Amino acid sequence: MNFFEHQDRARQNTQQLIGLFSLSIAVMIMAIYIASLFLFRIAPRVWWHPGIFLYVAGITIIAIAIGSLYKITCLRQGGSVIAQELGGRLLLPEIADEQGRQLLNIVEEMAIASGISVPQVYLLDRETGINAFAAGFTPNDAVIGVTRGTLEHLSRDELQGVIGHEFSHILNGDMRLNLRLVGLLHGILFIYLTGELLWRLRGSFRFGKEDKGLPIWAFGLALMAIGGIGLLCGRLIKAAVSRQREFLADASAVQFTRNPNGLTGVFQKLQQMDSRLISPGAEASSHMFFGNALNPSFWEDIFSTHPPLAERIRRVGGLNVSNLAAMPSRNQMRSPSQESLTMGFAGGSNATPEQVVNQVGSVTPEHFAHAQALLSQLPESLRLGAREQQSAMAIAFALALDTENLQIQERQIAWLREVQPADLVEKTLELSSEISQLDPRIRLPLVDLVAPILRQNSAKECQRVCKCIHGLVVATGSLSLWHFVLQLILWHRLQPSINPTSTTTVEFTSIEQIWPDSLLILSVIARVGHSQPDTSTEDIAYAFRSGVFRLPKAGEQEKPEKPLNCNFTELKKSFERLRLATPKLKQAIVDACAHTVLLDNKVTPSEADLLRAIAMTLDCPIPPFLNPQPSISKQKQPSPKPS
Repeated sequence: MNFFEHQDRARQNTQQLIGLFSLSIAVMIMAIYIASLFLFRIAPRVWWHPGIFLYVAGITIIAIAIGSLYKITCLRQGGSVIAQELGGRLLLPEIADEQGRQLLNIVEEMAIASGISVPQVYLLDRETGINAFAAGFTPNDAVIGVTRGTLEHLSRDELQGVIGHEFSHILNGDMRLNLRLVGLLHGILFIYLTGELLWRLRGSFRFGKEDKGLPIWAFGLALMAIGGIGLLCGRLIKAAVSRQREFLADASAVQFTRNPNGLTGVFQKLQQMDSRLISPGAEASSHMFFGNALNPSFWEDIFSTHPPLAERIRRVGGLNVSNLAAMPSRNQMRSPSQESLTMGFAGGSNATPEQVVNQVGSVTPEHFAHAQALLSQLPESLRLGAREQQSAMAIAFALALDTENLQIQERQIAWLREVQPADLVEKTLELSSEISQLDPRIRLPLVDLVAPILRQNSAKECQRVCKCIHGLVVATGSLSLWHFVLQLILWHRLQPSINPTSTTTVEFTSIEQIWPDSLLILSVIARVGHSQPDTSTEDIAYAFRSGVFRLPKAGEQEKPEKPLNCNFTELKKSFERLRLATPKLKQAIVDACAHTVLLDNKVTPSEADLLRAIAMTLDCPIPPFLNPQPSISKQKQPSPKPS
């Protein structure tokens, strides 16, 4: 099952969730209807009163809808809302202790290896149990939460296993379902809270005379009982959609790290220690955690959102025997310094669009080793600078400077001095000199390293950064392939801050709905991806048409003979619409884009960055394409000149 099939499976689980939720509401309506008959002292011999039933059903549905919509609205800002409700604080590199920095390093390594934006990390200081969670709507806005007990009791290998498990949830589309589950079940909780309010107001008022009707506090108790039944239904729903996903995440974590002993060690410690949370928000978010976050109960086998630890240990042990026997051990693997750091395609010039599609959402231990080696070879100034606000901004600007043509660079610097403080410009020049000594293939991971720090700015400041990058590109007088990639990725990575309440719900299910947007994307790729001096206009048009014919139902749609003209603003709007397409449509678009770029059966490192940028902008994370070549540490490779 590839990334897109996992996404489709998550959509099907969402439909199953809505069905179970509707069934729970129906049960609660009937229970409240019966309680209402007692409240108004209606003769038990006449149980069916359509008017009262419709009144109760309407009020109940409205109450649940209000509770659910309120929570869903709160959650539109992403997983950070969940982390803060659980008592988490944002873990900042400059104030993190040694354990916190180790956690941040592991998260950075896995993010670069998997091709997603480096998630913000929240530390739950008051939680002494071993647990963690991932939350968000897309891989681009994910956050990871880790309890203090996890940092204090786990080794680095064990911590890698836990974080690998959470990255699986990010890549497999589980997070969006988890957040929707929190929002929907809050409506059921609203019934319980209403009953609790009426119970607290007991004695203040009463329906009817003293000798008639049910006291309002008793009706409140009935609502609390019904709400309790709803909460049990909620636990059943969470158990129904969560257990198998935990097995999948365990298997993915083992595949990711090639170290089943890491996860097994965590499970063994959980058998002796505790994974429960003390936060009141644990009930609503229990299905999101690595381990069981709630107190064990008599009905744990039915209501638990997580499989038994013994079964998880058995399955991970089975992976160790059957799936990993043929793999070299970690001791047999080459050291990170010996691993290739180039981001070409496996197979070199024989790359195919199918290989690109299959790489989406797929992470191997080689990618992890690649990320570790890359980060270890970054100069300390860049590694530390990526974690500090002004230096991160300077790195972003430095990546936009032309290092091949000094006249163009001077023009860019002159423009930058007009819009940014002098000290920031000097910092940009200093870091640009260091970046120019590195291989160009490191530039894209550098963007991902600075993105989390830049996202801490306000929406207005993030927009200013994007506009400044655009201004530096315009100052070159032409659009190079790298400048296009830089603008695209940086704009996408900063979207959670620029527009935190943007919707990510699937809106487009057929190619007809997004046909103009698909044509626009392929037009730009054909022009930018085939911008070599020896490429003719006919070659660009042919590449464009070849990509168009890879789209579904291409024979039924209107097809222009040559690429369309557009600007970057129009392109961003098209990407925003394409992000709302179904996973299968996204798969077809990524395939068409790859076919457009790979038409000549050759791909340069810059073209590989282009393909990755397009896929990642569609929320289809794609790891580096590995190709065995000599280490690129401190080797300066030729950069693509502006076209």
